[in-house]
Amino acid sequence: MQHQAYQPLLPCANKYLQYKWDKSCYETHRNRVQTAKATINTTPPKVYSHLLVKGKKQKLEEDRLSTIQRENHMLLDKINHIMKTTGRTDCKNDYVQKSLISGKRQQDLLQIVKENQLMFQRLSQCRATYSAELWRNQWLENLNLMENIGRFPSTNSTQPSSSASSKKTSKTSKKSIQADSLSKDKKTGKHEEEEKDKPQSEHKSSESNE
Repeated sequence: MQHQAYQPLLPCANKYLQYKWDKSCYETHRNRVQTAKATINTTPPKVYSHLLVKGKKQKLEEDRLSTIQRENHMLLDKINHIMKTTGRTDCKNDYVQKSLISGKRQQDLLQIVKENQLMFQRLSQCRATYSAELWRNQWLENLNLMENIGRFPSTNSTQPSSSASSKKTSKTSKKSIQADSLSKDKKTGKHEEEEKDKPQSEHKSSESNE
């Protein structure tokens, strides 16, 4: 009954035969598609046992572990022998530390000490190029000038020292003024006495001439 409802693509004389032929072609096509092989191989590669196991590496690891185990057993035997007996060697380390360049280091240290001593002697013996006393006197004079020029009295910590210095300078100036005045008075007194003596000597000389 399916062949009666079948509509072929091309005109045909018998729908039943055309239906059977088309169906057989379709089935062969499907079988070919299912049995077709891929042009690109997407299957995973083969797994080789000798590459996965790596027997050489396992053998080397077993040899290393066996040597370690043998050395541990030997060390354990030696420790047991030492614990049971006094031991065959002296374990005390009373060695003096030695150095191949200790002498050179000592010489360098002595050289540095000598150079430091010479430098200290030069520094202690050298004289200052500037006079601290002269600077102090100039500073005191500057303080005195500042007090004289200033409108208000200074409230610095250097006021007592400046006042004392001003007093000292005033005292010395007064003494110098008094000494100058006395010397001037003496000179004027001597000059007046000489002037007084001059007319008397002249009068005597005139009388003698007469």
